[in-house]
Amino acid sequence: MDMLGKIRRLRFRDGLSISEIVRRTGLSRNTVKSWLKAGEGTVPKYRRHESVTVLAPYQDRLLQWLEADARRAQRDRRTALALFGQLQQLGFTGSYTRVTEFIRGWRDGGGVGRQAAFVPLKFEFGDAFQFDWSEEGLLIGGLHRKILAAHTKLCASRAFHLSAYPTQSHEMLFDAHTRAFQAFGGVPRRGFTTT
Repeated sequence: MDMLGKIRRLRFRDGLSISEIVRRTGLSRNTVKSWLKAGEGTVPKYRRHESVTVLAPYQDRLLQWLEADARRAQRDRRTALALFGQLQQLGFTGSYTRVTEFIRGWRDGGGVGRQAAFVPLKFEFGDAFQFDWSEEGLLIGGLHRKILAAHTKLCASRAFHLSAYPTQSHEMLFDAHTRAFQAFGGVPRRGFTTT
């Protein structure tokens, strides 16, 4: 839109010729003419003719492979080169660049980049809790100390309890759970560790 406005100002306000506008903007004569003919506030649209490529007969198969790979772990997915090799075995005579261009377009359109949908978890009271450790630094008596904080959180009410310990031994783990459950007034049915 900025370039369209600039072209219109140069032509109608400043009275410049099309040749001068072409020189100043670096656009072609045909582009300048078509933009000047376009209605007020509209941007000229260019139609790109869809051509049948060598890959067209194999696109459905390639899409199936890409969608199947999207459901696999990252390490189990086929590379573009491997997919190209499999297409060649089916009789594809086109170039590797054509295949990578198609894969890139599929990914840009939401293919591999799809994130797993977030489903909010609903918990009943007393059903579950989460537990995790974190390392914190404190200034105690003028000295910097490293402590390990045990975080216990109820999933339904989001109530939490923190306990601080010098290490992450089993005794500290059991003590953290005991203190948290005493503070909560009961023991949930199951527990999760956060990752």
